[in-house]
Amino acid sequence: MAQVWMDYDRSEVEEVVGPLPDGLTYARYDGEHEPDGIDEVEFYVPPYFGPADPALVTRMPALKVVQAPSAGVDQLLPHVPADVALCRAAGVHDPGTAELALGLLLAAQRDFPRWFAQQQRQEWDQFNGGPSVADRRVLIIGYGSIGQAIHRRLDGFECDVVPVATTARTGPYGAVHGVDELPSLLPDADVVIIVTPLTPSTEGLVDAVFLAALPDGALLVNVGRGKVVDTDALLAEVTAGRLRAALDVVDPEPLPADHPLWTAPGTIITPHVAGGTTAMRPRLFRIIEENLRRYVAGEPPVHAVER
Repeated sequence: MAQVWMDYDRSEVEEVVGPLPDGLTYARYDGEHEPDGIDEVEFYVPPYFGPADPALVTRMPALKVVQAPSAGVDQLLPHVPADVALCRAAGVHDPGTAELALGLLLAAQRDFPRWFAQQQRQEWDQFNGGPSVADRRVLIIGYGSIGQAIHRRLDGFECDVVPVATTARTGPYGAVHGVDELPSLLPDADVVIIVTPLTPSTEGLVDAVFLAALPDGALLVNVGRGKVVDTDALLAEVTAGRLRAALDVVDPEPLPADHPLWTAPGTIITPHVAGGTTAMRPRLFRIIEENLRRYVAGEPPVHAVER
């Protein structure tokens, strides 16, 4: 019988979405303990966390659908055969990533690390005049569903939001600039939020030239992928005190304990936790249920990646 492997018990998913389709065998795969019947796996949901090898799909001869547990599929893309549907978990991480992007932005602009350190020392040392979010120009680079979710949340902060995508177009809030316009946009940016996926065209996008174009005191927020940013170039700018950074993703990742980025001035680091909120699993379970139902019915899955 056709197997479904996922890092969840069937009952756990059904508590959220109701009954999953019959006629399939459901097995839990946590990335370490491989169930029997890999030759019969037709629908596979890789674990979100853990040591699962993305190349495992090459050992599944009956595979028809791979449902990624995240919006990004860069790790799976090289391994999933062309005749197997590869689906993104669109929308699963939108609220969590948007929330953390705003949290990092606020923490950096309002100097939360300073106040937290003072609290630990039990000091009351007031300081006014720090940077605001209001009246700042904020570039969002990467304007898919997560970028738009960030935009929606920024709307109440009275800042000038400038969306940037691969190519210029009209978005839900008006004009969206193309990446080819960055040289003219960066010099006026107070904050740049990176939320692009990792692709050949975005790897190293934020390099020394990109960073040099930003004005003194600008803030770089990265909730996309670590390799979009040239770490050495960023380290040089923050160490010099010219720019600031708030990073949920870095390169290398995980960041080694002795890496100078940990202690770089003006830098806030969270350990790639943007999407891991209570909103994630229910949204993912609904996508799994829909694509399982579509698979059994012989219908094309939702959120399939064009390759």
